[in-house]
Amino acid sequence: MNTLRASAVELASGIARAWGSDSLVEVAVCPPAVYLTDVVRAVEGSAVGVGAQNMHHESSGAFTGEVSGPMLVDVGCRYVILGHSERREYFHETDEVVNRKVMAAFTHGLTPIVCVGEKLEHREAGETAAIVEQQVRGSLANLEAEQARRLVIAYEPVWAIGTGKTATPAQAEEVHAQIRTLLGDLFGEQVAAEVRIQYGGSVKPENAGELLSQPNIDGALVGGASLSAESFIRIIEAATA
Repeated sequence: MNTLRASAVELASGIARAWGSDSLVEVAVCPPAVYLTDVVRAVEGSAVGVGAQNMHHESSGAFTGEVSGPMLVDVGCRYVILGHSERREYFHETDEVVNRKVMAAFTHGLTPIVCVGEKLEHREAGETAAIVEQQVRGSLANLEAEQARRLVIAYEPVWAIGTGKTATPAQAEEVHAQIRTLLGDLFGEQVAAEVRIQYGGSVKPENAGELLSQPNIDGALVGGASLSAESFIRIIEAATA
């Protein structure tokens, strides 16, 4: 819940200008829903895609204040973030709720960016693997392999979001490798190899290169550092390198 219209457009435009119309990496920005149309217009003609931060699982109906998949597609979205840790914590979204949204995203042709991750107490108790497996299995229940190969998973250790703390590259890689193995069990090794698994947790230009060089870290879900075009572009450059 950041930026106003002018600053959202300025930010997106700056990224689009710097990154041009061809990219070695897949780049998307996910502004607040009220600015989606403006941001889609701002990045038009560039390699930058646009996504939403959330959506409802129903296509329409008496769900005042919600936004549906068809609405997102209608304004030019290609992606949607689902199950972000803040949605899970503050709005009590369960794995079942996230799963319904994931299925809806595929129905409407959106690429879901599905977030999973543990809290500090889970990590300290040695429960990271169990929590992440539970969230992956629950959030991706009933998916077909052809759907699974198109999704994006974002591992976001909750204790490293907005705190300045970052999982070490080794810690992040360990969980990413676990997720990759789990995807292989669920959908087959070929599909698991194709799924993009992002790391999200205080990613900055200073640590992006080392994180993104890990074998199973395919990208980054960037929070605060994406609010500056300069810092976000430096992260994209690290991904390209």
